[in-house]
Amino acid sequence: MAVKKRSKVSAEFNMSSLTDIIFLLLIFFMLTSSVVSPNALDLILPGKKTSPPPPTAKNKTVTIAEDGNYTLNGAPISLDGIENQMLALKRIDGAKAAIVVSMYGKSNNEAVIAVLNLAYVNEVRAVLTEPK
Repeated sequence: MAVKKRSKVSAEFNMSSLTDIIFLLLIFFMLTSSVVSPNALDLILPGKKTSPPPPTAKNKTVTIAEDGNYTLNGAPISLDGIENQMLALKRIDGAKAAIVVSMYGKSNNEAVIAVLNLAYVNEVRAVLTEPK
């Protein structure tokens, strides 16, 4: 007489708990992504279709050399001098004040960010050109 086993192993998988976890994760990431605010500079790159009208003051071009020295329209200048020029430009042009920031390929990124941060703090538009 053959004895039959009554307990069979079920190969089924219950998906209800897995879908609950997926929906909870989806809700979590949707809520946290709306809270995160990007910490980035608002750059105006050349070549956009909606470029602002040219400022009434003479264009100021800040060039950053590979050794970290600054020049304003070809004349050497310090970071404080750049800030003073930005303030003067802001007085002349108001909300339309803009500068062009140009750099060499191996320029120090900290020097570039320092100029862009000055423009952001003084509410002057900064246009960053491609490296030379």
